[in-house]
Amino acid sequence: MKQLIITEKPSVAINIANALAVKNRKDGYMENDKYIITWCYGHLDTLANADSYDGKYAIWRKEDLPILPAPWRLKIADKIKYDHFKILKSLMYRKDVTEIINACDAGREGELIFRNMFKLSECRKPVKRLWISSMEDEAIIEGFKHLKPSKFYDDLYLAADCRAKADWLVGINLTRFFSVIYHRTLNVGRVVTPTLALIISRQAEIDAFEPTPYYNIELESGNFKAKTDKIESKEKAENILADCKNYDFATCYRVACQAKEEKAPLLYDLTSLQRDANKKLGYTAQQTLNLVQSLYEKKLCTYPRTDARYLTSDMEKSIPELINASANLINRTITEYDELKVINNKKVTDHHAIIPTKNVANLDLASLDAGEINILTMIATRLLCAVSEPFYYFLEKAFIRCGDTEFTFTYRNVESYGWKTFIEEESEDTEEPEMQFDIEEGDVFEINNIDLKENFTKSKPNYTEDTLLSAMENAGAKETPEDAERKGLGTPATRAAMIEKLIATGFVQRKNNKKTVSLVPTFTGKSLITVLPEQIQSPLLTAEWEHKLKLIEKGEMEPEDFMNEISEMIIEIIDEYAPVHDVDVLFPSGREIVGKCPRCGGNVTEGKNGFHCEKNGCKFAFWKDNTFLQSQDISITKKMAVDLLSKGYTEIKNGNKSITLTFTDNGEKVRYRVKNE
Repeated sequence: MKQLIITEKPSVAINIANALAVKNRKDGYMENDKYIITWCYGHLDTLANADSYDGKYAIWRKEDLPILPAPWRLKIADKIKYDHFKILKSLMYRKDVTEIINACDAGREGELIFRNMFKLSECRKPVKRLWISSMEDEAIIEGFKHLKPSKFYDDLYLAADCRAKADWLVGINLTRFFSVIYHRTLNVGRVVTPTLALIISRQAEIDAFEPTPYYNIELESGNFKAKTDKIESKEKAENILADCKNYDFATCYRVACQAKEEKAPLLYDLTSLQRDANKKLGYTAQQTLNLVQSLYEKKLCTYPRTDARYLTSDMEKSIPELINASANLINRTITEYDELKVINNKKVTDHHAIIPTKNVANLDLASLDAGEINILTMIATRLLCAVSEPFYYFLEKAFIRCGDTEFTFTYRNVESYGWKTFIEEESEDTEEPEMQFDIEEGDVFEINNIDLKENFTKSKPNYTEDTLLSAMENAGAKETPEDAERKGLGTPATRAAMIEKLIATGFVQRKNNKKTVSLVPTFTGKSLITVLPEQIQSPLLTAEWEHKLKLIEKGEMEPEDFMNEISEMIIEIIDEYAPVHDVDVLFPSGREIVGKCPRCGGNVTEGKNGFHCEKNGCKFAFWKDNTFLQSQDISITKKMAVDLLSKGYTEIKNGNKSITLTFTDNGEKVRYRVKNE
């Protein structure tokens, strides 16, 4: 008798096969005398299209909404996946297979992938769950010693199922609803739309911001610069400067000193890794996810789709080996550390923080590409930082007087670099330069230069992927309960896809600045948020939904209650929404305008078969060909349409003949008339 192991991807199946010594490869699976191993190719199935419930849904119509499937249907995604599903199903029904092991990725989506596939197969054999955080052979073998019945993960599946169905309901119904109303495709999503709202809200703050000037007097002496507090009046600043220029020396009359410490940063979860990689390396969130996923499948780091930043107590004995391997990877040494700092069982749910595996000890870096090396180096460095001592320093502030004017100079005298031993400080402007100074009360300094500096208050910057990920993670944090395990928009595993979707749909674009890449809303993105009701664009509401999905996962909320809430919101929007009438302003087609509509004054532009008014509800059109025009051997060109709209007629030359084409419009139909000359 055999166990059938089903993984999420072929690469994971190969790793498990190697760990379990399953070497006999066949068409679509691997097998030995104890195990059969196959895979799912990610989501083999998807929620069925709307028209699978009723053929009328093939055409988008407002009167057919809302679409609320009951019961829900699944379908195989495509022919390639259908062919593999047949292999899967045949393996499940083999008489020698007595038990099935769900070895899909240990998280919400992995559970959904397996359960939906299993549901489609209609198999009734017992299922157990493999739950691991590393692709190392030892972790896999240990995981098989602790298989649990599938029922222990029922609530995880229900949360994943609710997430998928909620996204379908919002996406299908509201995309159709707003697209039909505004006569252009407007993609609406449960998470992607509130994320767009965050970006647009920040842009609105920037657009409304008016910079205000302020002034400082800057005094330079030797290797430091001291400055005054902000001076609001330029005239006052100029008077102070004039007075200071009467002096050749300045005197320190007081030094304030305060002992400070900066605690070591926590280990990486996916979001914090994506944020750092964007800030330091310029990687997009999706690029970082792809790279860390590749490292995971190569057994070089632990499971990436985690929101935990600690390890569990059962890992304590293995941490020293991982610390030494990480130090070797980045060519550093570490002699003192405290592994207990990174252990907190209460702060770990499904998976612990991202850390290197012991395989990095014997790693040939030439086997990795540059991006993988960069991400692995970041993960290893963060482990060394997290177990190290704090960064200790003295924050000192020297008060310097030139005549009657006070200047200050703030600096840090470092006592112990601690965790900062392992990192290179980013070169940023700071009022606290990390330098060793020895300034004492009574010191006299020769003034090398003194000048007036004009500055302006600055608005908040556009979001980068770093800061947007932070905003998504913390959206609604103040409104959700203190003990909520998951807050914010989306999950660590889905946020990168949300950003990419906003860019792919043309609602947001990446804009290169000198040091960063900003996320800037497009005109269409702004227009979409303008017309959408508050409840669908609210980050707070969607963050609350994420919290409720977590409650379902914990068995503390009924899935039906969550789904009813989503359905009720959709019904309310469809019943009560009042369209915005400036549709031509909000959603211009981008096509060249050939004239003004004689019925409503809207813009007429060229389409495939004619020239149409773009205004919502107006059906005016010059068709390029109709029965009458064909009988006269005429086809309306753009020049002819311009003439008809501007002058009411157009002249056509056909050999030696001249034809004048005019039209009349009764508000419902356009009729052409021809006059031969």
